[in-house]
Amino acid sequence: MNSTVTAKYQTTIPKAVRDQLGIAINDALEWIVEKGKVVVYPVHSNFTSYRGSVKTGAGDITSDIQSAREKRMGKFR
Repeated sequence: MNSTVTAKYQTTIPKAVRDQLGIAINDALEWIVEKGKVVVYPVHSNFTSYRGSVKTGAGDITSDIQSAREKRMGKFR
């Protein structure tokens, strides 16, 4: 398969390649040069896998700051 580089150094990823790699609009690609060849990897970030890992909701900022200070001071004791 071939594609052409435009005057703006853009190219079109052939549909067969997009389908095989699962590339969609706004997906990121990682470009690596290995021994004179370009290797392109799709970057699939599975953001939803982090769901529930961050505590949310109302909190007490004063006690949170105090707790963080105490934990940090624990390094120096």
